[in-house]
Amino acid sequence: MTGRLKQYPPSLQFAAFVAIFLICFLLYMIFLVAIFPLISGSSLISMQKALTYAQESSVPVSPKVLGYLKLTQFLYTLVVYLFPPLIFAWLSFKRPANWLSIDRSPRLTGIILALLIMFLALPFVSFTADWNHTWPFSSDLKRTEEQTEALTRVLLTMSDTATLLINLLIIAAAPAIAEEFFFRGVMQRLFIEMLPKAPWLAIVITAACFSAIHMQWMDFIPRLLLGFLLGAIYYLSGNLWLSIAGHFLNNGLQVVMVYLYQIKVIKTDPMDAGTTEWYLAIGSLALTIIVAWQLYQRTPPAERKFSQQQTDFTDNIDSIGK
Repeated sequence: MTGRLKQYPPSLQFAAFVAIFLICFLLYMIFLVAIFPLISGSSLISMQKALTYAQESSVPVSPKVLGYLKLTQFLYTLVVYLFPPLIFAWLSFKRPANWLSIDRSPRLTGIILALLIMFLALPFVSFTADWNHTWPFSSDLKRTEEQTEALTRVLLTMSDTATLLINLLIIAAAPAIAEEFFFRGVMQRLFIEMLPKAPWLAIVITAACFSAIHMQWMDFIPRLLLGFLLGAIYYLSGNLWLSIAGHFLNNGLQVVMVYLYQIKVIKTDPMDAGTTEWYLAIGSLALTIIVAWQLYQRTPPAERKFSQQQTDFTDNIDSIGK
């Protein structure tokens, strides 16, 4: 079975990938409904209601509830976002790690440039978030977004270093790996194969899917921009580990800043950041472009191998014909 899917064109491979994703999502939902209550002694909905009550009543949230909510978040990341690309790559190619571009250790220079791209882009991303928040959203949508933010605040409650490390694993490391495998490693790669003459359009489409699947429309534009930057890092370097590193920096920096605020090392709440001045946004954009160009210049052309799958597909068809 391994390697059979690569016989088909990218569009059918994408359909197969979506099917695998839906199956994994269904399995996760079955776990939540049938197995999770047996483990935790309560349903996820009941825990969410308990969390809402605790927030409204300003009472501490039960550590047990927090622990199980983090468990479901971690399993969701693994089952829904990590398993599908791994299964797809294993079914499609004889060397799945090579196709996913994770078989080559990244250079230190590449890691530094990827991290700089994500860090330098933060003011511009923040500026787009300010603009996104001015859109005419409905009151119901705003209330839903506020509830999501409140849940995030509770999950980010950290009283000690151990909790910080757990949150870095669940909120930063696991999503960085799983989502990059899913969106950049497979989805973007297939979109580029379907749009070989418009790779940057494929990157934008992937970034839009990445942002939309989070279902947080008041932050759709900044997340789309972050997805585009991660896609650009992968496309310019040909190494998925670099986009994973950039993703981890973005998530991990937020977790660490919230922790520093909670232990009173910094005074400004990072989740209530003020507006970003336009000149800072322009400077941020300019520096980000410069560093991205450096990443492109310092990556050997042979390592940017995104046309290889189409070559494999063509060769495979020719071999079948013979």
